[in-house]
Amino acid sequence: MKISDLLGLSFENLRRRKGRTILTIIGVVVGTCSIVVMVSLGIAMNVGFDEMIAGMGDLRKITVFNWGSKGEETKLDDTTIKALSEIPHVDIATPMYRSRYLNGTIESGKNGRYKIQDLSFIGVYPEALEKLQYTLESGRYFEKAASMKIGPKTKIPVVVGQYTGYNFVDSKKKKNNTRNKDDVDAAGNPVLPFVDVVNDKLTFVGRKQNTESKSISVGIDVVGVLTQNNEKGYETYGGVFMDLNTLRKLEQEYMKANKIKDPNYKSKGYDEVIVMVDDIGNVATVEKYITETMGFQANGMNSWRESMQKQAQSMQMVLGGLGAVSLFVAALSIANTMTMAIYERTREIGVMKVLGCELGKIRIMFLFEAAMIGFLGGVIGIAVSYGLSFALNYFGPMLASSGMGNFLPQYGSRISVIPIWLAAVGIVFSTIIGILAGLQPANRAVQISALEAIRHE
Repeated sequence: MKISDLLGLSFENLRRRKGRTILTIIGVVVGTCSIVVMVSLGIAMNVGFDEMIAGMGDLRKITVFNWGSKGEETKLDDTTIKALSEIPHVDIATPMYRSRYLNGTIESGKNGRYKIQDLSFIGVYPEALEKLQYTLESGRYFEKAASMKIGPKTKIPVVVGQYTGYNFVDSKKKKNNTRNKDDVDAAGNPVLPFVDVVNDKLTFVGRKQNTESKSISVGIDVVGVLTQNNEKGYETYGGVFMDLNTLRKLEQEYMKANKIKDPNYKSKGYDEVIVMVDDIGNVATVEKYITETMGFQANGMNSWRESMQKQAQSMQMVLGGLGAVSLFVAALSIANTMTMAIYERTREIGVMKVLGCELGKIRIMFLFEAAMIGFLGGVIGIAVSYGLSFALNYFGPMLASSGMGNFLPQYGSRISVIPIWLAAVGIVFSTIIGILAGLQPANRAVQISALEAIRHE
């Protein structure tokens, strides 16, 4: 008997026992659907964790602190930063330097009417903003500044956050002296800030510490404006970036004007350094090298991600195990169905053996029937799973907002996620379950005596 004949016979046998076959397939559908939907909840948790962490910052970014991994104080100086930048897979390593002593305002308008009071310059390497993926709304990034003399005629190139202009306060007014980016006028048009940071004249004026202090001022030239990005932090809203060396030079001039002395100023390292890795898959390796080989304390979003992934994987195993119970029950149903089929077709099996059909082909015929039940149940189960997943994602948030869906494990934008690989695994797994459930009945069919089978009523 040809394989095609066996396949046709198997289909015909399934069709003849239509009612029993449908009931068995329904059992496989329930089992497949249970395990796929349960696992999809765990996958959605993992996706939600990634969304949550991505909202807190770049997953490829590692922050290195000036404390050793064992708690001892270390030194984050330019030499260390160079060593960090030479680690394989590191795109850039740069300080995010906020001056320790610089104190002053950025002023604009006649007699410095408009001021930014709470000012914090951020010093970085010139190439850092682009490497750290700060997006420009307009203008350009600043370039490495040559050595300059600090004075009123000097213009320091800076890049500012998108809404830095709204940080200016009108010092001539006590009321209504600020403007917000969300403010609108009577006609519904946006209210512009007091100062156009790109086109108006800006000056940094150092605040005097005492009567003996000398005044210090320097021009500010806004060469670029960043697009606000909450994932990057407040800096993209109202920060002021400048070249690291220029900022330190300005700070030293301010210290000199105010007679601020710090004998360890030049030897002090940076408080923190940002390391950007080329790919998220290399973050763990780089972070391990920084902490274990170089001895620094480092913190990356990826370590949080790995911890959350382990939590999600544990949840997936628990949920998948619950779903697997249903599929196990379906497997018993397949085994029972195939056993009953063999009992009913004992005479038919005997005739096939007498006519010379090979035992292996008889076994294949019954295994194919069991596999078809598992396959059909898996395909239909996956279709139903996608329907349930859509329903959970569509109605779940509404139920949660009403307090009725608090049991749903939603950590991101979706409650259930069924990737293609999970659908494929679900179908393959249900088919394998069908084959395994049919092994014992198929072996029993092979062991039946031909003569006894023919005499069987």
